[in-house]
Amino acid sequence: MFCLISSLVNAQRMIPKQKAFEINVGTFAETQMNRNFYLNAGFVVYGKKGNYQLYGLEYSRQTVNYKSLSIPVENYLSEVGYGFHLIGDYKRNINLYTSISATAGYESINNGNSELPDGGLIIDQDNFIYGAGGRLSLETYVTDHLVLLIQGKVKVLWSTDLEQFRPSVGFGFRFNF
Repeated sequence: MFCLISSLVNAQRMIPKQKAFEINVGTFAETQMNRNFYLNAGFVVYGKKGNYQLYGLEYSRQTVNYKSLSIPVENYLSEVGYGFHLIGDYKRNINLYTSISATAGYESINNGNSELPDGGLIIDQDNFIYGAGGRLSLETYVTDHLVLLIQGKVKVLWSTDLEQFRPSVGFGFRFNF
């Protein structure tokens, strides 16, 4: 009897005003993950038709090679965006989303040190950066509250000393409460 009842009960998913917390990790395209990565924590508020608002904080680290040195470039970003539900199955177990967002933050080059050990000088300076982003994510429910995310992202940033166009791939988890 218990098995029959549990197979018939489905939790409501993606209902308006439902909230969630997500954590993502990933790497930038064409780079080594242990030296070039991002960590992202976000807060999600679902709206109508499974769409959602996204508020997030992101830390990213990339390295630039100079002779035998690796110069770290770190970004501290905040983003505000909106996710659009594109397609999903009837029970909403697997869903495809696309998102757009506005991004702003701070970029630090070599931890603020402009002088290199070999006497060279970095002429680029720490900057406030801003831009826009897009994301395509495949989201699948592992349990009624836990969602697995696989995503491809791209950010276009201005006032940066690195590349302006930054594609990345990653995965994460979302906990709906």
